[in-house]
Formats: sequence, C-alpha cells, structure tokens
Amino acid sequence: MRGSALLALFAGAACIALSPIWVRVAEVGPTASAFWRVALAVPLLWALVPFSSAGASSGRIKRQWPLLVAAGFAFAGDLAFWHWSIRFTSVANSTLLANLASIFVTLAAWILWRHKPSALFVAGLLAAIAGVALLVRTSREFSATALLGDALGVITAMFYAWYLLTVKGLRIRGASTLHLMAVTTTVTAALLLPVALLSGETFASATPGGWLKLLGLAWISHAAGQGLIAYALAHLPAAFSSVGLLFQPVMAALFAWVLLGEPLVALQIAGGLVVLAGIYLARRGSG
Repeated sequence: MRGSALLALFAGAACIALSPIWVRVAEVGPTASAFWRVALAVPLLWALVPFSSAGASSGRIKRQWPLLVAAGFAFAGDLAFWHWSIRFTSVANSTLLANLASIFVTLAAWILWRHKPSALFVAGLLAAIAGVALLVRTSREFSATALLGDALGVITAMFYAWYLLTVKGLRIRGASTLHLMAVTTTVTAALLLPVALLSGETFASATPGGWLKLLGLAWISHAAGQGLIAYALAHLPAAFSSVGLLFQPVMAALFAWVLLGEPLVALQIAGGLVVLAGIYLARRGSG
C-alpha cells in the first residue's frame, strides 16, 4: 500500500505540474481555460462517485451548502488568478508562488483561531519571504509584466489556502474526497462560467487540437492529478507527503524548460530553492 501511495503522490504532482503548460498553449483566454478545466472534469468526477465511498457522505454533504459554495468560490479565485499569473510571469515563478498556500493556511489559523505557530514555521516563513524576494528581483529583468504575474501568484496562494481550510472543515463533517471534489468542481464551474463569458476573452477553442489541450488540462491535471494526490495523502505520513508535494513546482519548471523553452537563470534557481526550503520548514513546523 505504501508503494502504490508513493507512486500516486509523485504521479499526481507530475499531472498537476503539466497544468501551466496546458494553460500556456490553450487557444482560449486564462479565465476561459480555468472554466473548461473544471467544466470538462465534472462529468468524469461524477461518473466515478458511485465507485467510491461517497454514498455514506452524500446526506452530510448536502447539509453543508454554505461551506460548499465558499469552497467553490475560493477554488474559482485560485484557478482564475493562477491562470492569469501563468500568462504574465514564468511557469516556475507562478507555480512556486502558488505553493505558498500552506504558509497562508497556518497564518490564517494563527490570526483567526490563535493557533500560535512554532519557531520552525517562523523560520520557514522567513526563508520563503527571502526566496520570493529573489524571484521578484529576477522578474524585474524578465519582462514588464512579470511582477504583475508574481503578485497574482501570491493572490492565488491566498485563495488556495482559503479553499484548503474550507475543504478541511467539510472533511471533518464527513464528506468523502471524491464526492467533495465532484461537488466543489461543479460549483466552481458554475461560478467561473459568467466571468469567462463576460471577460471578452476567446471562450471556445477553434480546432480539435485546442479541445484536446483543454481535455488534458481537465482530465489529466485536474481530475487525475487531484485524485491521485488525495489518495496518496490518505495513505502516507503527513511529513513525507509535504516533501513529496514539493515535487510539483520542480516538475513544472522542468516541463516549461523542455516543452516551452522557458529558461531558468541562476538567481531564479536560487530563489526557487530557498522558497522550497521555506515551504518545507513551514509545513514541518505546522505539525
């Protein structure tokens, strides 16, 4: 069981790491690609629900609509801001900054519930801030829009932290992982649809290849990636899983280099390593 969970963890991280590549090559706008990412995944997720243990949780989850809407809104913000971040800055920067979510989760717990963070978390936070400063300095030399993309990446992390905290509350109330994914993905798609239509972006792909890219984003990166990681987290120690999930931004940078020809400069690599170290320490210090 441990071996299959480990494989699922790294496979899921690799699947999600492909998502910024799909966004970059999509024939639609960033908000539209965020919508199709969840909309095309909805039928697949609901088709899988009967094969999970979701039946026992369906009654409980129906009574949690305020939390479900909050989770859908948070995930919609996460995807929309991240997809725009990917358009403005490097894949490596946008993915690294989005992974600051775990730090914002602990900060929110500190502010809202007075859960005092450990010294190890504070050390990780300071390291992450130092790494972000290096990434921002690199962005100033990358392009005129890169700083905006970096800022959107940080906002992405805030929305994803909100999503994680809300999902944690739903899981405590008895919702199963797959059923929760299906419901929140549906809510997210419903929230993103009017935004995408009103944005003035290209909404639909004009070629079969364009639709295949969106299917890859929805089925491989969203459904398969999130599902594999959810399975792995249920069977692996939390500390080890925290390290394994840092595989995702590393793979995203590698995919961007190989598939998009996006270079990594020395200062950016240094900043990325410091951010990863900070996230790792912060996660360990969060218990």
